[in-house]
Amino acid sequence: VQLQASGGGLVQPGGSLRLSCTASGTIFNINAMGWYRQAPGKQRELVTSITSGGSTTYADSVQGRFAISRDNAKNAVYLQMNSLKPEDTAVYYCNANIMSQSAKYYNTGYRDYWGRGTQVTVSS
Repeated sequence: VQLQASGGGLVQPGGSLRLSCTASGTIFNINAMGWYRQAPGKQRELVTSITSGGSTTYADSVQGRFAISRDNAKNAVYLQMNSLKPEDTAVYYCNANIMSQSAKYYNTGYRDYWGRGTQVTVSS
C-alpha cells in the first residue's frame, strides 16, 4: 500500500492551493484519512482529518480557511487551502488508516500509512 501526494508549490499570501493524495495497492478498506504538516524546527502537527463517513476535524489555525474532502471510490483525499498565510509554510503529509488485503487475511487490523510529503511555501 502506498500514498502518493501532489499539489504543493509556491503561492503568495492570500492565495490558494489544492493538495491531492491517492492510496494504491491491495487495499481492503480505508478508515480515516488526513493531512499533517511539519514546519522547519517544529513537530509534525495534525491539520485536518476526515472519517470514511465524512466527519471532519480541523486545527484551530486552519479552521474556516482549509477544507478536506475525500472520494472513497478513488481512495483519495483532498485538501483545499484558501487564504494562505506565511505560517502555513510546511511540508504537508497525507495519512490514511488502512487495512490491506493481507491484513484482512491475517487479521492484523488497520495501520497508518504516510505519503512522502509535498512542500507548500507561502511567500511574497
